Amino acid sequence: MSTVSRLEEARELLREFPVVDGHNDLPWALREQVRYDLGARDIAGRQDAHLHTDIPRLRAGGVGAQYWSVYVRSDLPDAVPATLEQIDCVRQLLARYPEHLAPALTAADMEAARGQDRIASLMGAEGGHSIANSLGTLRGLYALGVRYMTLTHNDNVAWADSATDEPGVGGLSAFGREVVREMNRLGMLVDLSHVAATTMRHALDTSAAPVIFSHSSARAVCDHPRNVPDDVLERLPANGGMAMVTFLPKFVLQAAAEWTAAADENMRAHGLHHLDTTEEGMKVHRAFEESNPRPVATVATVADHLDHMREVAGVDHLGIGGDYDGTAFTPEGLDDVSGYPRLVAELLDRGWSKTDLAKLTWQNAVRVLGAAEDVARDLQATRGPSNATIAELDG
Repeated sequence: MSTVSRLEEARELLREFPVVDGHNDLPWALREQVRYDLGARDIAGRQDAHLHTDIPRLRAGGVGAQYWSVYVRSDLPDAVPATLEQIDCVRQLLARYPEHLAPALTAADMEAARGQDRIASLMGAEGGHSIANSLGTLRGLYALGVRYMTLTHNDNVAWADSATDEPGVGGLSAFGREVVREMNRLGMLVDLSHVAATTMRHALDTSAAPVIFSHSSARAVCDHPRNVPDDVLERLPANGGMAMVTFLPKFVLQAAAEWTAAADENMRAHGLHHLDTTEEGMKVHRAFEESNPRPVATVATVADHLDHMREVAGVDHLGIGGDYDGTAFTPEGLDDVSGYPRLVAELLDRGWSKTDLAKLTWQNAVRVLGAAEDVARDLQATRGPSNATIAELDG
């Protein structure tokens, strides 16, 4: 079949079963670029020069639901108010574009938005530093609409180890396990992207509800600590959770991982945070790339991860989490949020059935959130909110 015909077949599938994307950093990009001035980055029109994400490209990409990341850097001294600002940004987006973006808190809300041809908009907090060791703050984020929390970002928190930091508590501490239990009671998904493999295993041991990886790929295909080891992928069927493959070249292509380590060091040498995507940061990135050509990941590179993850975890436990607007670099063919049909077309070429692709793009993510809601309903019937403190449990 021709590439054009396969792309149209992919687009047709996405019209019925659109993409649920697990992670998009648009709110942080809006903070960094224009300090939340939505008029200065009006995503009703294309923003190719500044962003990976806008409404025309979300529509072109067949996106039907988006978990907007309400991420804040873990080195910010005031992480909680900064997280509240990120939540406020998402709410402003929903108020500004109601014909396109639908607020969603539940699996039923996601299905309702699909029926209205609107993009279901959920929120995920990226890093346990956003709750400042407080279960009350965790409940506050849930009340404001946050439906998953990544237990760590790039740095450890006091109760959980990150994939990209030195071991601290050896996975989850006693308080960390209590955080997981309270998330289960609320119906907030436990997100294991960014966490150490020890933390992944402890969370799976503890969680009564399905877990997710909102934006992670397979460590067996690209040996990066941000990716998921096979022994963890093998546990997803029993847990009921899902791993949402991410597109970042450094997580999907080994040569890109090594190149990115050098590029990050170059950013730090210029006095910049390695995740800086401001105009100044991108200028430094581009200058480095001119002298050191960047290894290029492709749609096929990402599909290789999905093939492997399907073999290990099963198709019922896979999804997509592109991490757009949270990265300086994207794979060729997946340059922005309009690219998902190319990935679906590649998988069709590899023999993935439409039934399997519907699970990947839409059905698995809706099922997992619904299952977390069911667990929460049962737990709330047997116990109330936990008021445990880190001092009490961890000493």
